[in-house]
Amino acid sequence: MARDGLIPQFLGKVSEKRKTPTTSTLIVATVCAITAGFLPIGIVAELTNIGTLVAFIIVCLAVLFLRYKRPDLKRPFKTPLVPFVPILGVISCFYLITGLQPVTWVRFAVWFVIGLIVYFGYSIRHSTLRADSKKSA
Repeated sequence: MARDGLIPQFLGKVSEKRKTPTTSTLIVATVCAITAGFLPIGIVAELTNIGTLVAFIIVCLAVLFLRYKRPDLKRPFKTPLVPFVPILGVISCFYLITGLQPVTWVRFAVWFVIGLIVYFGYSIRHSTLRADSKKSA
């Protein structure tokens, strides 16, 4: 994402030794630690649950979408029994989300919208794909 200009370049810098994005890992870990230090553990746990489950739903939907809309893409990891596994993934994750308190849904929705605004606000001005399409037009 950093190479494509969708997030700042320094967040995508990978450690030579560990081959992981150290800067972004440290930033996320610090924010999570501070948040967990000031919020009750129940709220932190529910937000972690809903965030992880929604991420899995997005991945399952992306597998379905890309399998049918972009069958030509290289796939280093294969998903078995498409479309059954992704559909079951969406259903099971959504079922688990329905067990969370409504206030968790509201908290998640607020943070998700804020995240989308920040992400698209940055990426729309810095996207290399967008810059390339403007040059070719």
